[in-house]
Amino acid sequence: MATELQCPDSMPCHNQQVNSASTPSPEQLRPGDPILDHAGGNRASRAKVTLLTGHTHCSLPAELDAGACVGSSLNSESNSGSGDSSSYDAPAGNSFLGDCELSRQIGAQLKLLPMNDQIRELQTIIRDKTASRGDFMFSADRLIRLVVEEGLNQLPYKECMVTTPTGYKYEGVKFEKGNCGVSIMRSGEAMEQGLRDCCRSIRIGKILIQSDEETQRAKVYYAKFPPDIYRRKVLLMYPILSTGNTVIEAVKVLIEHGVQPSVIILLSLFSTPHGAKSIIQEFPEITILTTEVHPVAPTHFGQKYFGTD
Repeated sequence: MATELQCPDSMPCHNQQVNSASTPSPEQLRPGDPILDHAGGNRASRAKVTLLTGHTHCSLPAELDAGACVGSSLNSESNSGSGDSSSYDAPAGNSFLGDCELSRQIGAQLKLLPMNDQIRELQTIIRDKTASRGDFMFSADRLIRLVVEEGLNQLPYKECMVTTPTGYKYEGVKFEKGNCGVSIMRSGEAMEQGLRDCCRSIRIGKILIQSDEETQRAKVYYAKFPPDIYRRKVLLMYPILSTGNTVIEAVKVLIEHGVQPSVIILLSLFSTPHGAKSIIQEFPEITILTTEVHPVAPTHFGQKYFGTD
């Protein structure tokens, strides 16, 4: 694994990066050892693993096979609107990004929001089966907003000069034009409002992909995009990545419409190691942004968010 991951110039990443020189390797860590946080400070980690932007330090639970998250048997999507469904049932423990081999294989294309107690609480409420639908939706919308904000941070800016009411010249930045959103129906539609709250006039396309009843393979049933999507950078929205099959089919449709994978930023809330790896292997230039990589994804998301559970 590279000691320092660099973001492409066309998609600058403003997240804090950490050198391996200042961060102990997984083999050097022992239970109770402090782990360097994202800002370079020194604090005790509350989880078994600290997730860094582009870096992963793994501490697998003893009862979980280290290879299970990569080689587990995962079904294709059969749960309409809830994200990729999975038959994999692993112990529900703290978050971790598969094993370190997976991290080396995926690299900088997978970006994780810097973990903090606020994000951890939102993840906990979303995963809690006893949470009310009101609490679930409130927490989901907050987490979606955080992911969308960071997704916008991956888009290119350009410098500009404005004049303040007092006549002061201020050097700032503004978005470069040519962005759009695409939601994968149905669960991806839950993220549309969060994007519109940040970009009021942004255009949003839609893709409907469901599992074929006979073959159980993902099949595209509907797709509608802005006519000039081939010239735009695309924020692809899908909250739960389990197998990755649905997203792979969606990206294929975008490519058929002239979109290059290098300008696609996939926004998700939760991902399994298998799902992230499958997408990156199929499209090495795509960027995935998520809050957590864990072998158990909350595939009930769509049903509970839209009240069909």
